[in-house]
Amino acid sequence: MLTLRIAFTVALLSTVFGCQFKGNNTSDYAYIGGEIINPKNNSVVLYNTKGQIIDSITLDLNNRFIYKIDNLDAGLYSLTHGGEYQMLLLEPNDSIMLRLNTYDFDESLVFTGHGARKNNYLLKTYLSNEKEAKQLVKYSKMEPEAFNTFVEKRRQKELNKFHEFLRRNEESEFFKSIVEANINYNSYADKEIYPFAYFGNNKLIHIKDLPENFFEHRKHIDYNATHLSRFFAYNRFLFSHIDNLAIHDYYKNNAYHSKFNRHAMDYNKSKLDLIDSIVSDPIIKNNLLKYKAKEYISYNHTENEANDILEYYLEKSTNEEDKTYMKDLVLSLKLLRQGNPLPNIAIVNYNDTEHYINSIITKPTIIYFWSSNSKTQYKNSHYMVDKLKLNFPQTDFISINVNDNNDKFWKKIIDNYNFPTIKEFKFKNSKEARKILAVNYLNKCIIVDENGIILHPNANIFNSNFIDTLEDLLQQKHLIVKQDALNL
Repeated sequence: MLTLRIAFTVALLSTVFGCQFKGNNTSDYAYIGGEIINPKNNSVVLYNTKGQIIDSITLDLNNRFIYKIDNLDAGLYSLTHGGEYQMLLLEPNDSIMLRLNTYDFDESLVFTGHGARKNNYLLKTYLSNEKEAKQLVKYSKMEPEAFNTFVEKRRQKELNKFHEFLRRNEESEFFKSIVEANINYNSYADKEIYPFAYFGNNKLIHIKDLPENFFEHRKHIDYNATHLSRFFAYNRFLFSHIDNLAIHDYYKNNAYHSKFNRHAMDYNKSKLDLIDSIVSDPIIKNNLLKYKAKEYISYNHTENEANDILEYYLEKSTNEEDKTYMKDLVLSLKLLRQGNPLPNIAIVNYNDTEHYINSIITKPTIIYFWSSNSKTQYKNSHYMVDKLKLNFPQTDFISINVNDNNDKFWKKIIDNYNFPTIKEFKFKNSKEARKILAVNYLNKCIIVDENGIILHPNANIFNSNFIDTLEDLLQQKHLIVKQDALNL
């Protein structure tokens, strides 16, 4: 079956694009097309190199699509379908077809056609990076010298493999720069993350004792690489790098051996100051400012603290759409503060019956969220909740899927993993509900009492202190004595 599908793809490419490959003609346009197996909706959305929507492309009756991009600038474009995201490198005269199965998005994806080879290689390096990132906790137990050597050897090995690939295949300088950036910045990010994992909050002051060459990579950083502004490895590096640089200022204002507090106001303002001073590219700067300000504001800070950072952010950002988003976020969080009633949003159960959320709350309740696109997260969150149910029988749990895809995908996951359907819901209007409840990351959960009054607006069931937090809240409601709760 796979052979037949690939044969179809090649035949379709030959039919549609055959004239494109005669002679040495060049063009300022490219074609992108493909087939979506088990589509989650009836369209794919194509974005340009700046993250702006080019078009929404409707799938035909065979779940296929084809699209011509005129006046093409070489760069990293992206496609989204059903909440899944795929980046691809397009250059003039490319004619790329993709085939993927939404049930196994990354692993099933394959490109064919003119320009496919470079995208298949880029996809391979991305998947390799993702696999290595999952091992970072294990690797970060190494001593600094050993970790530095390990990361550098791994980086050089990947570069050598790529250069071997280039000896066999002629590719553009732009493609070379993209793959090398992917390899390099992924390793650089691991080095920037390492001190937080290795030293922890209590000993982070010892970041100054790392080997002299540990941050040698910082000599090679381009803070204004516009063509990488939406590239995962580059942004992963920048996010952790800014956190790292701001530690220097943190210990100017805190006791030498004090416990590091990543939520300190001065530390987070330092991050915004650093971004403002070292980044000039408006896309990269505004993205970093928004991410770091949102990271602070989304934590359980006071209203005054949230407003303080918001004002500090607004002085620096030049993106009006981002500014509006951040103002709305602060307003949403204001309504979600402890002691306020939970916003009474509409949700739909497994049997397609609509409810308002407060109507189904009858005892202290933890509301947690998951996405059909995050397999590891939804498996782990349900597994964790199963353990919590055993130890906190006086507490209820409401599971909400955040996607706006066809219901059959949400229900198929519930059926495949035998999740109890009685407490499984999805938002009636996902976009509006996520904004109102400030669901900016999936591990967030909201704890309310039996009357729907918010006890904690922004907990995380995977945090090491979550059990203590829940015990304290239930103690306050006189539902338990703390020693009755079991360790998980």
